[in-house]
Amino acid sequence: MATLTIRIPDDKAERLKHMAALREISVNKLIDEWATMALAEFDTRASFMARKARGSAKRGLELIAAMNHREAESISASGGFHEKKQNPYKTSEEE
Repeated sequence: MATLTIRIPDDKAERLKHMAALREISVNKLIDEWATMALAEFDTRASFMARKARGSAKRGLELIAAMNHREAESISASGGFHEKKQNPYKTSEEE
């Protein structure tokens, strides 16, 4: 396991300590969690960019159009967005 030394302003360090205390973890654990999230985001972006380079823009647009078409059919089959909703506050006598 590596040890890193970072330099940050005192007020920021105090705020990090406070934040870690509120979460009931150490500052080390807080920074480790952030590093994990940042690396996951970086890896996801790199993976996406690699897939983008291998992919076809035309095929991507075709897939989006097909998804939109299926969604529109589903909405149409269910009666659309403006289905009449029952009022949960009405009694059976009021209906």
